[in-house]
Amino acid sequence: MRAKRPQAWPTWPRHGDDKYPSMLIFRWIVLLLMAGGLLCFAMYIGTGNVRWRALGVRIVKWTVVAGLAFFAVLILERMAMIL
Repeated sequence: MRAKRPQAWPTWPRHGDDKYPSMLIFRWIVLLLMAGGLLCFAMYIGTGNVRWRALGVRIVKWTVVAGLAFFAVLILERMAMIL
């Protein structure tokens, strides 16, 4: 029988651990916001009303900004763990 391979970074949680539910919440929020943006674009295509396109662009833009900020915080946390 093979020996179990040691973990490379024992302080980091494995995939599927429920230690950090914030990542799951963030994924759902991003998914729902992107779906909302796509729905706005679909409404724009269906109705031709420019208001829906502007709302869809605004939702997608702020979703991307929030995602970049969230991942910047994750990177800073990882850097703090290493130092």
